[in-house]
Amino acid sequence: MANWSDPRPSAAPFGATRARAGDAAYDSGLRSYMLSVYNYMTSAVLLTGIVALLFAFSGYAEAVFTQAGILKYVIVFSPLAVVFAMSFGQGRMSQGTLQALFWGFAVLMGLSLSTIFLQYSPIAIAQAFFATAAGFAALSLYGYTTKKDLSALGTFLIIGVVGLLVASIINMFVQSGPLGLLISAVGVLLFAGLTAYDTQRTKSLYYQVAGTELEGRVVVMSALSLYLDFINMFLFILRLFGSSRD
Repeated sequence: MANWSDPRPSAAPFGATRARAGDAAYDSGLRSYMLSVYNYMTSAVLLTGIVALLFAFSGYAEAVFTQAGILKYVIVFSPLAVVFAMSFGQGRMSQGTLQALFWGFAVLMGLSLSTIFLQYSPIAIAQAFFATAAGFAALSLYGYTTKKDLSALGTFLIIGVVGLLVASIINMFVQSGPLGLLISAVGVLLFAGLTAYDTQRTKSLYYQVAGTELEGRVVVMSALSLYLDFINMFLFILRLFGSSRD
């Protein structure tokens, strides 16, 4: 796998002296790179929301997810398959292939997330979305501007996500309300931290790939990481504070 896929910022430590760090053209390149990442990420979130809304209000979501059949499992698990394909194949795939998979993933996530419109009121969904957007913006700004190396925090957060996944699987069987609330609260904190960490990691990767053929692929993969942080934080906030449909 290509070296740029290493998520740790140790390859380009913050605070390291670089001759080109103060160069205006280089700083402009960094801003353009980060803007591209955020454009991809924001566009994917909007695409997911539009697809989810249309699929839910067309009646197809209720028809698919309330009846027994393999289609609903295909919709639920296909985004995970795409993420694995992008993560493990990023070093061999072209930028165009990664882009196609990225947009396909956003569409599949929209189909999968259409179920929230069956479970929660539109007001609750809107409130959770705007709360997530505000929190994400603040945390991402912190990750971009802080001089503190967040790599150690990132390792802790990734381990926490694994533990959260295990707890979520357990709760699928025990159906504990208090445990569900605890999982949601911890999930919000974990993905809030990951937002800052992934933003810093995205910035640090630019120092490794600037001006190379890898830059375009790194933009797509970094946008995917931030997209996943946003969506997961949104879902946990919705589960924690959202009011269900009557």
